[in-house]
This record gives sequence, structure tokens and C-alpha cells, in this order.
Amino acid sequence: MAVPGRGQGKRCQVTALQKGILMQHWPHSPVHKLHESGTYMLTAGTYRKEKFFEGPDRLHMLQDLLLKMAQEFDWRLQAWAVLAHHYHFLAISSQDPGSLKAFVSKLHAVSARTINRLDGTPGRRIWFEYWDTHITFERSFLARLNYVQNNPVHHGLVKRATEYAYCSAAWFQRTADKAFCQTVASIEMDSVNVIDDF
Repeated sequence: MAVPGRGQGKRCQVTALQKGILMQHWPHSPVHKLHESGTYMLTAGTYRKEKFFEGPDRLHMLQDLLLKMAQEFDWRLQAWAVLAHHYHFLAISSQDPGSLKAFVSKLHAVSARTINRLDGTPGRRIWFEYWDTHITFERSFLARLNYVQNNPVHHGLVKRATEYAYCSAAWFQRTADKAFCQTVASIEMDSVNVIDDF
């Protein structure tokens, strides 16, 4: 299964791990309603906004870890976007929303050790901070879903979000109901207050 590369017109292969995780754990359409408690949008940025995850291999690595950790901590990802110096995701916890801190802590620890091993810089600080928002209104959920899907477009990496290999836009378009996709696309994102000055 090939997916578009990072705005370079090239195609890169989805890793076997990515394909397996996506097929096993995100086979259905994204959840459309907020019946469960513990729906959050999270943004995390690298230390000093450095592009530690620049390049396909590093972006794939971070995305793979995000998918694995979401599975491990039982968070159902609804949307995600992984960029060189930050990421966003929207997810629902089916159990204790308090596990979000452990989820993010492990994701950051494992990804930091991996990057530092690649660069030969043990102990270097990789992550700066993360910000989360508890979503309680459906319109807010839909606006953030649209925002996260289109984050690579917002940052000028691609013209269409589905062209970016390290976000959920293509998956969302393939798996979500067409009417729901249209609803999400029609929601204004101007009112979404997200730290995104990367």
C-alpha cells in the first residue's frame, strides 16, 4: 500500500507495522458522537521548536509510536498529524482519561531515546511541553477533527491533507461515511484555539 510522500510528489511505502496497526485498530469509521467521557485534543512540541523528526524515516517512526502507544493505553485515535517539530491528535479514552499523561510520557520517552540514539546524543532534550483540551461539545469535536486533519496544509507542507503520509486524512477519507466527511470539511476552524506556532 503506497501513500503520498511529504509534498515532494514521491510515493513512500507504509511500513508493515503501520499497515498492521491501522488495519487491526482503526478498521472502522471514526466515532461521530461524543457519548463517552474523555475526548481530548492534544498538541506537543519539540524543545526550542527544533525539527528533530524531519525526514520520512523519523516521521514514520514517530507516527508508528503514536499508533502503538494509543493502542497500548486504549485511546481510540480519531485524527492525528505528525510533523517535524510537533504533533496533534484527537482521541477518546474508553477507560480512564487519566491515562493520557502516561500515554504521552511513554510516547515522548521512547521517541526521544530513539532520536538521540540515531543522532548519538544521549540525554538530549527532545520534547518541550504538551497541551490538552477536554472536548465536551460535538461542534468543537468536529472543528478540531477538521483542524488536525488539515494541519499539514496549514503549515504549507502539502496542498491537500490526503497527500501527507504522516496524518490521518487519507485514512479518514477512506473509512468515514462520505456525508460525515463533508460535514467535517464544512466546519469552520477559525474558532479553534490551538497552540500551533511552529
